[in-house]
Amino acid sequence: MNKKLASLSAAAICLLLAGCATPGPSKQIHVTGDVYPAIGPYSQMVQTGNLVFLAGVIPLNKAGTAVQGTTIDEQTRLTLDYIGAKLKSQGLGFENVVMSTVYMKNLNDFGAMNKIYAEYFKSQPPARATVEVARLPRDVLIEIAVIAAKP
Repeated sequence: MNKKLASLSAAAICLLLAGCATPGPSKQIHVTGDVYPAIGPYSQMVQTGNLVFLAGVIPLNKAGTAVQGTTIDEQTRLTLDYIGAKLKSQGLGFENVVMSTVYMKNLNDFGAMNKIYAEYFKSQPPARATVEVARLPRDVLIEIAVIAAKP
Protein backbone atom coordinates (compact mmCIF):
# COMPACT_ATOMS: atom_id res chain seq x y z
CA MET A 1 0.00 0.00 0.00
CA ASN A 2 1.24 3.49 -0.80
CA LYS A 3 2.64 5.13 2.37
CA LYS A 4 0.94 8.46 1.58
CA LEU A 5 -2.43 6.78 1.15
CA ALA A 6 -1.96 4.75 4.32
CA SER A 7 -1.25 7.91 6.29
CA LEU A 8 -4.52 9.54 5.31
CA SER A 9 -7.15 9.29 7.97
CA ALA A 10 -10.41 7.52 7.21
CA ALA A 11 -12.18 10.89 7.39
CA ALA A 12 -9.87 12.41 4.79
CA ILE A 13 -10.41 9.46 2.44
CA CYS A 14 -14.16 9.78 2.92
CA LEU A 15 -14.05 13.51 2.09
CA LEU A 16 -11.86 12.85 -0.92
CA LEU A 17 -14.21 10.19 -2.26
CA ALA A 18 -17.26 12.35 -1.58
CA GLY A 19 -15.61 15.17 -3.52
CA CYS A 20 -15.05 12.87 -6.48
CA ALA A 21 -18.71 11.89 -6.45
CA THR A 22 -19.93 15.49 -6.55
CA PRO A 23 -21.95 16.04 -9.73
CA GLY A 24 -20.62 18.45 -12.31
CA PRO A 25 -22.32 21.67 -13.34
CA SER A 26 -25.97 21.36 -14.20
CA LYS A 27 -27.20 21.67 -17.76
CA GLN A 28 -29.94 24.20 -18.49
CA ILE A 29 -31.78 24.43 -21.80
CA HIS A 30 -32.76 27.91 -23.04
CA VAL A 31 -35.11 28.84 -25.86
CA THR A 32 -36.16 32.13 -27.40
CA GLY A 33 -39.06 32.83 -29.72
CA ASP A 34 -37.02 35.59 -31.39
CA VAL A 35 -35.31 32.97 -33.55
CA TYR A 36 -36.69 30.08 -35.59
CA PRO A 37 -37.32 26.94 -33.51
CA ALA A 38 -34.83 24.06 -33.52
CA ILE A 39 -35.23 22.16 -36.79
CA GLY A 40 -33.91 18.90 -35.39
CA PRO A 41 -33.16 17.06 -32.17
CA TYR A 42 -31.02 19.77 -30.60
CA SER A 43 -31.44 22.71 -28.23
CA GLN A 44 -31.17 26.34 -29.29
CA MET A 45 -28.96 27.09 -26.30
CA VAL A 46 -27.43 25.03 -23.51
CA GLN A 47 -25.91 26.55 -20.39
CA THR A 48 -23.53 24.86 -18.01
CA GLY A 49 -21.94 26.97 -15.33
CA ASN A 50 -21.35 30.41 -16.77
CA LEU A 51 -20.96 29.17 -20.36
CA VAL A 52 -23.80 29.35 -22.86
CA PHE A 53 -23.43 27.24 -26.02
CA LEU A 54 -25.50 28.42 -28.98
CA ALA A 55 -26.35 25.81 -31.57
CA GLY A 56 -25.29 26.58 -35.11
CA VAL A 57 -27.46 29.31 -36.63
CA ILE A 58 -28.36 29.45 -40.30
CA PRO A 59 -30.29 32.11 -42.25
CA LEU A 60 -33.84 30.79 -42.17
CA ASN A 61 -37.06 32.72 -41.89
CA LYS A 62 -38.43 33.04 -38.36
CA ALA A 63 -40.71 30.03 -38.85
CA GLY A 64 -37.70 27.93 -39.87
CA THR A 65 -39.33 26.90 -43.12
CA ALA A 66 -37.34 28.74 -45.80
CA VAL A 67 -33.85 30.11 -46.44
CA GLN A 68 -33.59 33.90 -46.35
CA GLY A 69 -31.14 35.82 -48.49
CA THR A 70 -29.24 34.70 -51.55
CA THR A 71 -25.87 36.39 -51.02
CA ILE A 72 -23.22 35.76 -48.38
CA ASP A 73 -23.76 39.34 -47.15
CA GLU A 74 -27.50 38.84 -46.59
CA GLN A 75 -27.10 35.40 -45.05
CA THR A 76 -24.24 36.45 -42.75
CA ARG A 77 -26.15 39.48 -41.48
CA LEU A 78 -29.32 37.49 -40.73
CA THR A 79 -27.32 34.72 -39.05
CA LEU A 80 -25.56 37.24 -36.80
CA ASP A 81 -28.84 39.05 -36.07
CA TYR A 82 -30.27 35.73 -34.84
CA ILE A 83 -27.17 35.11 -32.73
CA GLY A 84 -27.63 38.58 -31.25
CA ALA A 85 -31.27 37.76 -30.40
CA LYS A 86 -30.23 34.51 -28.71
CA LEU A 87 -27.53 36.28 -26.72
CA LYS A 88 -29.92 39.08 -25.71
CA SER A 89 -32.45 36.52 -24.46
CA GLN A 90 -29.80 35.44 -21.94
CA GLY A 91 -28.80 38.97 -20.93
CA LEU A 92 -25.66 38.79 -23.08
CA GLY A 93 -24.21 40.57 -26.09
CA PHE A 94 -21.55 39.96 -28.71
CA GLU A 95 -18.93 41.16 -26.22
CA ASN A 96 -19.66 38.03 -24.14
CA VAL A 97 -18.81 35.63 -26.99
CA VAL A 98 -15.55 33.80 -26.30
CA MET A 99 -15.48 31.41 -29.28
CA SER A 100 -17.17 31.23 -32.64
CA THR A 101 -17.07 28.64 -35.37
CA VAL A 102 -18.01 29.76 -38.87
CA TYR A 103 -18.90 27.14 -41.45
CA MET A 104 -18.91 28.41 -45.02
CA LYS A 105 -19.94 26.85 -48.30
CA ASN A 106 -17.23 28.78 -50.15
CA LEU A 107 -14.14 30.35 -48.57
CA ASN A 108 -13.94 32.68 -51.57
CA ASP A 109 -16.72 34.54 -49.70
CA PHE A 110 -14.51 34.95 -46.61
CA GLY A 111 -13.76 38.64 -47.19
CA ALA A 112 -17.42 39.59 -47.51
CA MET A 113 -18.38 37.50 -44.47
CA ASN A 114 -15.48 38.89 -42.43
CA LYS A 115 -16.44 42.50 -43.19
CA ILE A 116 -19.97 41.96 -41.83
CA TYR A 117 -18.71 39.81 -38.93
CA ALA A 118 -16.47 42.73 -37.85
CA GLU A 119 -19.55 44.99 -37.58
CA TYR A 120 -20.94 42.72 -34.85
CA PHE A 121 -17.68 41.99 -33.01
CA LYS A 122 -16.40 45.56 -32.78
CA SER A 123 -13.82 45.18 -30.01
CA GLN A 124 -12.08 42.26 -28.38
CA PRO A 125 -13.50 39.72 -30.83
CA PRO A 126 -13.71 36.09 -29.75
CA ALA A 127 -11.43 33.28 -30.81
CA ARG A 128 -12.68 31.94 -34.12
CA ALA A 129 -12.36 28.99 -36.45
CA THR A 130 -13.59 29.29 -40.02
CA VAL A 131 -13.90 26.24 -42.22
CA GLU A 132 -15.18 25.50 -45.68
CA VAL A 133 -17.64 22.61 -45.79
CA ALA A 134 -19.10 20.62 -48.65
CA ARG A 135 -22.68 21.26 -47.66
CA LEU A 136 -24.74 22.97 -44.96
CA PRO A 137 -28.34 22.37 -43.83
CA ARG A 138 -30.89 23.64 -46.35
CA ASP A 139 -27.97 24.42 -48.69
CA VAL A 140 -27.30 27.77 -46.99
CA LEU A 141 -24.00 29.58 -47.54
CA ILE A 142 -23.09 30.00 -43.86
CA GLU A 143 -23.65 28.60 -40.36
CA ILE A 144 -22.22 30.09 -37.18
CA ALA A 145 -22.07 28.55 -33.70
CA VAL A 146 -20.83 30.48 -30.66
CA ILE A 147 -19.97 30.01 -27.01
CA ALA A 148 -20.59 32.93 -24.65
CA ALA A 149 -19.56 33.46 -21.04
CA LYS A 150 -21.86 35.04 -18.48
CA PRO A 151 -20.06 37.56 -16.26
